[in-house]
Amino acid sequence: MMKKLLAITLLAGGCLAAPLAFAAAPAGPAIADAKSINAGDTAWMLISTALVLFMTIPGLALFYGGMVRKKNVLATLMQSFAITALITVLWVVIGYSLAFTVGSPYLGDLSRVMLDGMVYLKDAGKLAVHPLAATIPESVFMTFQMTFAIITPALITGAFAERMKFSAMLAFMALWSLLVYVPVAHWVWAPGGWMADKGVLDFAGGTVVHINAGIAGLVTALVLGKRVGFGKEAMPPHNLVLTLVGASMLWVGWFGFNAGSAGAADGRAGMAMVTTQLATAAAALAWMFAEWITKKKPSVLGIASGAVAGLVAITPAAGFVDVKGALIIGIAAGVVCFWGATGLKHMLGYDDSLDAFGVHGIGGILGALLTGVLAVKEIGGADGSLAAQALGVGVTAVYCAIVTFILLKLINAVIGLRVAEDEEREGLDLILHGERVE
Repeated sequence: MMKKLLAITLLAGGCLAAPLAFAAAPAGPAIADAKSINAGDTAWMLISTALVLFMTIPGLALFYGGMVRKKNVLATLMQSFAITALITVLWVVIGYSLAFTVGSPYLGDLSRVMLDGMVYLKDAGKLAVHPLAATIPESVFMTFQMTFAIITPALITGAFAERMKFSAMLAFMALWSLLVYVPVAHWVWAPGGWMADKGVLDFAGGTVVHINAGIAGLVTALVLGKRVGFGKEAMPPHNLVLTLVGASMLWVGWFGFNAGSAGAADGRAGMAMVTTQLATAAAALAWMFAEWITKKKPSVLGIASGAVAGLVAITPAAGFVDVKGALIIGIAAGVVCFWGATGLKHMLGYDDSLDAFGVHGIGGILGALLTGVLAVKEIGGADGSLAAQALGVGVTAVYCAIVTFILLKLINAVIGLRVAEDEEREGLDLILHGERVE
């Protein structure tokens, strides 16, 4: 097993070498005299960073953990926790440098590997030129972006819950983060990124986080296949209390996600907070009423899922739309994601266990496209373009799908992706971790 894991590590290095080949020589990020570091902005970004981390552990861990069967709850929680540790190390070692230094339009350079050259200052100094790093220390900006890099692969786990090997999950998330998340983050958010130059708007991660995670989740669910007994045996959530608590934590933490993406404690952050709250509430109600009408009862799982759908859909638009736009996005997300997580999944027959694609993929696509229609220049400083948003959605989805598929096939050939059928029936808690919830 160790030899196989070593092979995966070596393959990761080889895969990384390919995109690095067309990046610019590592001359380092552009450096300019920044404004004096603002204490208020820094304090807000420190809080936002903690809120976004709170979204993954414990928020997403509990949200997903409550929806699986009892025999898999510890394994599900473990995935979010282990991903948090894994991506933290990868981000500091190389991910941040490749995502947010200037490099080329397609990838950053190596000037911030192991955070080399980062300026450690108390009051003021020279910072990497980036719209979000003008009045805060680069260390805060780096850590804030780290929390986004952490939650994105963690979201994918909802699509393949209850059936993937832990070793395969770790290998996949490491490679996927470096070969999918990092390039797309550079394209959309880094100075000179080619999508940014094309006018693609993504305030807080509709494209980079949610479309990426949703598409990767769908591909993973299709490659792995359905859970044993899917469609034949009842697979109800084991504890919806955990799920509702997790969804509530996601809702609260999302203010760091969206309002924090303003990069400052200013009016735009305040507006992003308003639009986030409104869209989330509208989506929760829209999903609840859609379910009430079609299934005759409003469920706890439904209203929680609707709230998350609203959070997802408003993410790319939060700093670009007004109250009317937020209300439209929220209602649309609640209805469309309800259909995606129930009707579409059952119609096509794929096993997206916890609706990673149905909520994050579909919600991310919807929010990204509506940003192009509803963006208000006076709020976000940019005119929306449906064509530019469609370009961002299409390229991200295709690139993510292709690379995800290749990585899954590679890992399956080396160490295998899925636990055996008898192990799946026994439960991943005991089989993979030797522990059980009594």
